Amino acid sequence: RSTSYLRRKSSPPSDVPKGSLAVYVGEEGRRFVIPISYLNHPLFQELLKKSEEEFGYTHYGAMHLPC
Repeated sequence: RSTSYLRRKSSPPSDVPKGSLAVYVGEEGRRFVIPISYLNHPLFQELLKKSEEEFGYTHYGAMHLPC
């Protein structure tokens, strides 16, 4: 694949404001847009650990949280 394809694939969705990211929660994959500052919160860190255990890091372009 071309590098332009990879650049397009890794760019954030147009509806996600700068300084935010989209996360998908639960089995139904409900989507939330959250401030990136949440990534440093201890409870969010715990969710990231659980996400790594359940999903690993193979889901490119999206963050999935198992709650």
